[in-house]
Amino acid sequence: MTNQYQTRAIVLERPESVALTDLELTPMTPIDVLVDMEWSGISTGTEKLLWTGKMPNFPGMGYPLVPGYESVGRVIEAGADSNIKIGQRVFVPGAKCYGEIKGLFGGAASRVVVDSNRVIAIQDHLGEEAILFALAATGYHVTSGAGQEQPDLIIGHGVLGRLIARIAVAKGKRPVVWETNAGRREGAVGYDAIDPKDDQVKKYKTIVDVSGDARLVDTLISCLAPGGEIVLAGFYDTISFSFPQAFMREARIRIAAQWAPGDLVAIKDLVESGKLSLDGLITHRSSPNDANAAYHTAFNNVDCLKMVLDWRNLQ
Repeated sequence: MTNQYQTRAIVLERPESVALTDLELTPMTPIDVLVDMEWSGISTGTEKLLWTGKMPNFPGMGYPLVPGYESVGRVIEAGADSNIKIGQRVFVPGAKCYGEIKGLFGGAASRVVVDSNRVIAIQDHLGEEAILFALAATGYHVTSGAGQEQPDLIIGHGVLGRLIARIAVAKGKRPVVWETNAGRREGAVGYDAIDPKDDQVKKYKTIVDVSGDARLVDTLISCLAPGGEIVLAGFYDTISFSFPQAFMREARIRIAAQWAPGDLVAIKDLVESGKLSLDGLITHRSSPNDANAAYHTAFNNVDCLKMVLDWRNLQ
C-alpha cells in the first residue's frame, strides 16, 4: 500500500469468483477511525449466500462487493470526534468505505475506515477469537427479548449452535443439541449433543433451529410440548408445515434475524467476565492471498467450523 487510504480487500466480483484487490478507501470524517485489520472470519451463512449468488435482492445488494462482518483490528488513526483511542483493539462488524464497490458487509480487508460508533473496544488477550462476537451476538439475540426462554433443544452443532448452547449454559440451562454428523457431536461442555435418532424426550418447550433446513419444521413441531415455541435462526427459502399438528400443540413459530447493538454489548460482557468461552470454535486459518481456497474450504469441508483470514503479514 502506498498511502493510508489504500487497502487490499476480498472482492466478490460475481458469485463464486473472489479476488484479493487493491482499493481506495473513502477519506475519514471526524467521527471515523482507521483500522488495520488483524483477522476476519468467513461466514457460512450470509457470506455463503453471497458466494453462491442465492442472497435475496435486498436493498443495496449487488456485485462487486467486499464481504465480511466478523473482523478484529487495531485503530491506527482516530477522528477528532471519535470515541476510540489510537492503539485500541476493536471488533469491526463491517465497513462501507470502498467507493463504488459495495460493502456487504465490508470487513474483509487489510484496512478500513469505519464510524467509531459501530466498532466495539475489546480486551487485547481475546485476539482472533473476538471475530466470533457477531455470531455470538446472533445467538444471544435468539432469546434476548422480554419473556423469551433459553432453548431446551437446538438443531445443529456448528459454530452458531455451539454458541447458543454455551449461552444457554451460562444462563443456567442444559440444552440438548441434535447433530447428525458424529464428528460434530464432539466438544459439548455443560450440554448434550446427540444423534436425533437417540432422543427419547421429544417434548420440548423451546426449540431453536440453526440448520436452515426447512424440511425439518414438521419434525420439530412433532417434538414440541403444548404451547411450545420454535425459533427459526437459520436462513430459509420457503417454509411450509402441516397445520393440524401445529394446531393441536398451539405451536408458536418465531423468526430470529440480525443481532442488535445491545446483543453485542451483552456478549462482550459475558466473554470478558469469563461466563462465555469462545475457545475451540476456530478450526481453520488462511492467508488472504489464498482466499479462493479458503472460501471453498469454509463452505465445503464439514470439518471446518470456522475459517479465519489472517491479515497481519499480508504480502
